[in-house]
Amino acid sequence: MLAAKTIEPEPMQARSETSEDTRLAYRNAMARMAAAVNIVTTDGAGGRAGFAATAVTSVSDNPPTLLVCLNRGSSAYPAVKANGVVCVNVLEGGHQDLSRIFGGKTPVEERFAAAEWERTETGSHRLPGALATFDCRIASIADGATHDVLFCEVIDVRTRADGQSLVYFDRDYRLI
Repeated sequence: MLAAKTIEPEPMQARSETSEDTRLAYRNAMARMAAAVNIVTTDGAGGRAGFAATAVTSVSDNPPTLLVCLNRGSSAYPAVKANGVVCVNVLEGGHQDLSRIFGGKTPVEERFAAAEWERTETGSHRLPGALATFDCRIASIADGATHDVLFCEVIDVRTRADGQSLVYFDRDYRLI
């Protein structure tokens, strides 16, 4: 049996950059990290809303749980928080325009008018042409600086066998 080993963290090195320099360097580095493009939707007593997101990842398969990061300044934030449910729609290569609509300042009614949607068990909206959809209830929320980190328990999952994945890399859309 292996013994547990305690690792002592090294002290952080002082940086000469200003905080704005650090922020810019961070944003430029993050642009080099490819990420799947998703549209996250919600609907319920708090209203209908949706936003484009790349900060979505798997947490666990038991129970199936996703992590979604949502900026507290987002127009979708009040509805997501009030409804407590979301549907994560993993976009296919042909959904670039839809991603731009949900990622901008487009009014909510125009966002949803840009595609056909199906209602999910939670009342959120599923995009039938998505590569995968995860209908979720928000199980818990953690503070993440300017964002809330939503831990979303998956209620229903659907997948599509064909199509290319839409990813965002180096500040542009790519297909894989």
